[in-house]
Amino acid sequence: MQQKNLAAIDLGTNSCRLMIADNQGKVLYRDSISTKLGEGMYEHMRFTDKAIERGLAAFENYARKIKEYNVDTYKAIATASCRMAKNGAEFVKAVEDKTGIKLEVIDGFQEAELNLKGAVLNAPKNADYVIVYDLGGGSTEITLAKRYPELKILYSISIPWGARNASEAFALEEYNEPGFNKLHTEIMTYVENFKQKSDMEKYKSQCCLLATSSTPLRLLAMAENWPAYDRYKADGKVLTKDMLNKTVAQVYAMNTQQRAQSVYIGENRAPILVAACVIFKTIFDGLGFDELTASLKGAQDEIIRELKNA
Repeated sequence: MQQKNLAAIDLGTNSCRLMIADNQGKVLYRDSISTKLGEGMYEHMRFTDKAIERGLAAFENYARKIKEYNVDTYKAIATASCRMAKNGAEFVKAVEDKTGIKLEVIDGFQEAELNLKGAVLNAPKNADYVIVYDLGGGSTEITLAKRYPELKILYSISIPWGARNASEAFALEEYNEPGFNKLHTEIMTYVENFKQKSDMEKYKSQCCLLATSSTPLRLLAMAENWPAYDRYKADGKVLTKDMLNKTVAQVYAMNTQQRAQSVYIGENRAPILVAACVIFKTIFDGLGFDELTASLKGAQDEIIRELKNA
């Protein structure tokens, strides 16, 4: 009898990710498709027809992969863009009607919890507390958690800005001072709120800072001057304050075409990486750490673990 496998799908504002694993959790297939689902959404808070076409095409592709890999059990989640879009529920229904894949739209706390449980796999064992921040296309979650005797969220906040919607709202496809200042001020308000309500300073000396999403992975590869972007090689590596400062300055100095031609960024990320860097560095500086660990591990890893143990 052919082995039955597991799958996790994570639909974000900019990308859709698929992970397929066997029933022991060993990864068999992994893919990410740039759907740009949130492109053009900010003005009217609706998915455009072109974005919906790209999203449905991604799910048709993943439905074929799920069948090809004999997936028996799966979980598919949708995050910020489907929470915010006025036609988000229509899109979720269209995905199920066209591909048979049922999407669960999760809230900011559930999103933070899944990413925390995945990212903490990259935390050093001696860190009693962790802060994880996950920069998406349409929102950014910051979470403080206690690790022992069991992983427990102490405080979490969902910021309604990510790389895609902030790039459009603050006109930051190219770096400019007015856009930078407005977005920086906006994000700092949330960071200060997080620090105060989480009582972060009380735990900071025993805390490890982790960052998920492709932004820290790309910045790390760029800082290390690797021949190309390699997210698997970057997973679990440390990005220092000096490395981050220098690399973000390089990104700001590039125009969109230069970013598109960069082996670390590429055409799909080029228009949104400036906004991503503003959000990312504002949070890092605001939290006041000297380094962070870049993590590829996140929601999908935790979904597979949950499916395996179910």
